[in-house]
Amino acid sequence: MLRALPAAATLQDAAFRLLDVNAAFEALAGRARAALIGLDPLVLLPAQERAVLRAAREERCAVGDEVTPPLRCRMLDAAGVPRWLAVSFGNIAAPGRPPLWLSLYQDVSAEYAARAQAERLQDELAHWFELADAGMLVYDASGLIVRSNLAFDRLVGRVPEVLEEAAPELQALLGWQDGAPLPALVPGAAALERQALVTLPEGRRRRLAARLACTGGEGGAGGTRRVLVVLADLSAEDERDLAQLEMGMLMDTASVGVATFDPARGWLAHHRGAGSGGAASGALLAIGRELVEPGSLPEYERLQAALRRGERTEVRYAVRHPELGRRWLLTRVEPGALAGGRTTTSVVTLDVTEGQRAQRRNDALLRELGGILETSTAGIASVRWPLLVRCNRRFERLLGFEPGAAAGATLGEVFVRQGAAAEDAEAVLEALRAGRAYETELPLAPDAGGLPRWASLSVRRAEGAEPLRAGEPIEAVVVLTEITRLKTQQAELERLLRERELMFDLSEVGIVYLRGARIERANQTMAQLSGYAVPELTALDPAELYVDARECVAFEARMAEALAASGRFVGERRLRRRDGRHCWVQVSARPVTPEETAAAGAGAAAPGEDLICSFVDVDERHRSRDALAAQAERTRAMLDSVFVGIVTIGRHGIEWMNRSARRMFGGELADFVGESIATVATPERGHPLRRSDWFERLRDGQSEGFECRLRGHDGREFWVVGNAVAAGGDDDGAHRITFALLDIERRRQAELRIAQAQASLQRVIELAPLAIALFDATSLRIVQVNQAAAAFFGRGAEELAGATPAVLFDADRADALGR
Repeated sequence: MLRALPAAATLQDAAFRLLDVNAAFEALAGRARAALIGLDPLVLLPAQERAVLRAAREERCAVGDEVTPPLRCRMLDAAGVPRWLAVSFGNIAAPGRPPLWLSLYQDVSAEYAARAQAERLQDELAHWFELADAGMLVYDASGLIVRSNLAFDRLVGRVPEVLEEAAPELQALLGWQDGAPLPALVPGAAALERQALVTLPEGRRRRLAARLACTGGEGGAGGTRRVLVVLADLSAEDERDLAQLEMGMLMDTASVGVATFDPARGWLAHHRGAGSGGAASGALLAIGRELVEPGSLPEYERLQAALRRGERTEVRYAVRHPELGRRWLLTRVEPGALAGGRTTTSVVTLDVTEGQRAQRRNDALLRELGGILETSTAGIASVRWPLLVRCNRRFERLLGFEPGAAAGATLGEVFVRQGAAAEDAEAVLEALRAGRAYETELPLAPDAGGLPRWASLSVRRAEGAEPLRAGEPIEAVVVLTEITRLKTQQAELERLLRERELMFDLSEVGIVYLRGARIERANQTMAQLSGYAVPELTALDPAELYVDARECVAFEARMAEALAASGRFVGERRLRRRDGRHCWVQVSARPVTPEETAAAGAGAAAPGEDLICSFVDVDERHRSRDALAAQAERTRAMLDSVFVGIVTIGRHGIEWMNRSARRMFGGELADFVGESIATVATPERGHPLRRSDWFERLRDGQSEGFECRLRGHDGREFWVVGNAVAAGGDDDGAHRITFALLDIERRRQAELRIAQAQASLQRVIELAPLAIALFDATSLRIVQVNQAAAAFFGRGAEELAGATPAVLFDADRADALGR
């Protein structure tokens, strides 16, 4: 039966040495069966964890048949690789026989690895949430703010506990209206963007922008509905827009200096009206060589030459004015002819400083944008249908193009290169014409290790593009994001979900998921235990599984009290099966936390409403316990009927004694419980019952005999011969000592009388005038002779000791003495 078990299992003796193992355990340990037999499994554990398993085994021995939870430990296989195991022990030996331990080992390494990975991901998300520069907030469907980061606190000044306490403008910004999230905030919908002026605690107002998205279920069905909010401060954008507005006004009202050369009157300047603009224009009309920047002198010389020759030209140069500072000027020379054949030259000077600065700023922005695109982890490309106009290097690397080779390729060629159909490009075109975005997943070339790679492709029309006209190509933006890690994690989560469902369905323990007073789920083992089918259990009132209503109320009250006190409950009750029969089950219950409910994808539930209960059939154990109790009573009755005094002591004194022992000690059991057994010892030194090292000297099953005098509480002194036997021992000593005491007072008196008689006989033999020889009746050898007999035989007493009649007499006399 052991070798047929699918799980790793071992059979161990009372000292936990391996008697037999199955093939699953051989594979788990990485060792052959012959190498494992006779070993203590402790040697397969890391040295620092052996004490834990040893203590668990001792505890298992102490609790007897009581069910204990599996022990988690690590085991090293033959290659030294540690594996996490869940170990369960059970004594399968018949009552009264030496323990025979059956151990089951379940490999839970994957569970530990998954748990560590999940905890690491949660820590990373928490750190990202706190380190982000953007303000972030999460609130649920009731308006309770679940979480916010420090950046959010800095943006709004004070974060209320619920949105109902927030200012109206903050509620509008966060999508809270009439005591509920906006109707547009539903799972799967596009993120909402909102802006509002929020009043800060110090009285200032700040313009903020928010992006809102909803996750989870709707209204409590299918998951907890939560709204994620990301805030951005638009103060910098306001300042920038204001600066750009002021710059535009200055450019529109820029002063233009105009001068015309008249041969008769010389240079004529056209002055503007009084004002700051006119003053600046006049200051820039007469520019001497000393004000021109060294780098602009060649352009200035070209301007002077054109003025002297009267040629048309346009020159841009920089000057450093003592009042206006560094300025850029654009001067245009236009020759003309006046009436009468006179020639003239008009000079227009325009202050283009702001335009020059704007051009430089645009160039810098273009360089920065190019740097951002090249360092982005997403591949980005611009499409003028159907050709790729330009793209960043990441886009080329993801698709396997050589640098610069992607530009000019069609989107259809990109699909074909990745193993997709060229017709997918037509689907992209249809989506763009309809004003929709097109999204799909593309397989990429495997990595160096041969593992598959995936990317998410998103194609959208370029923002700000003009409406399509007949015959015009479509301008779009393609974003390619690698999702290999996401796909791997998704596959891993699906695998874990399948494994969890298998564990739930294949467990040998009945498991029930309770939501309030209704059974939400139950596994097949629970169905077999109760006699109901699984669909019937989900429609059944849990009170139907109790024997009666009174027991139902009492048990659920006891369970509710334990859950409120410690969050866990373990107890036993009778279960009513479908056929009306009752059986005893052990019930373990614990509440499901909101985080576990959300992770499992269950609907929103009030705290403490969901429970997980496990049911273990302990009916056989109850019958065994009753049988053992009856057997114990019969054993005590038998021990009370024997004439040997039996006393059981623990580390705290006498625990039990039979009727003969009570008669010896001169009292009742209540007089001696908790007392030391030395209470009946006589005052002699070295009395065995006064020894305090019995528990350290003896191990389980060891015994030691002794003989001593006792004094009962009635004053009677008597001799006993005893034997001390240890039971329930471990490395630290025995748990109990049982003394078997036999009253030998009459035997001691008889031995004393025999000794006195032997002494009298010895004196008679020594003093008698006759020759007396004492022979052994069996061997006829001389045991003792007196002096008269030694003289008779003519030999010394030492020589005669051990002599036979054949040595001392002739054959006839020796034969006569032998008869």
